Amino acid sequence: MAEALAGRLAGHVMAEEPYHLLDEEGYEFGFPPSAEDYRVLFARSMAGLGSPQDAIVFDRTPVDYLAYLAVTGVDPEDLVGAAALRSAFATLDLLVVTPITAETERVLPRAEMPRLRADMNDALLELVHADPLDAWADVPVLELDGPLEGRLSAVLKALGVRPQEP
Repeated sequence: MAEALAGRLAGHVMAEEPYHLLDEEGYEFGFPPSAEDYRVLFARSMAGLGSPQDAIVFDRTPVDYLAYLAVTGVDPEDLVGAAALRSAFATLDLLVVTPITAETERVLPRAEMPRLRADMNDALLELVHADPLDAWADVPVLELDGPLEGRLSAVLKALGVRPQEP
């Protein structure tokens, strides 16, 4: 969906995934990833939000990695200051959360670590809604848990972009 969104928003580009960037640089991730791996991913994601380019669509944001860290036992509040997160998230026009549903499970690749995927999903939803660091309170949040075919239109509508007719 993120790629389709970038294609529909004039002048927007997809952000490179922190995982792929780090992998290309030679970072060796554990299997399963460790808390340190998620800390490194979180830091790279934070750097991406601080990019001088304005028109970027992110598939993952730092909150995704905070959720993974929470699942590994790291308290997000011990990881980063609220001011740094608030500053990073202030660059976003919209935070879209796509929880795992029965429908997405049918179309997503089979999870190598299904328990981690499920736990991360729960932690992500809790973080987004609780916002314990008061980091994205000023950013509109759109939770997409409805049918897949309407999700892109819902994001475009939330951004104030008129969806094209099929």
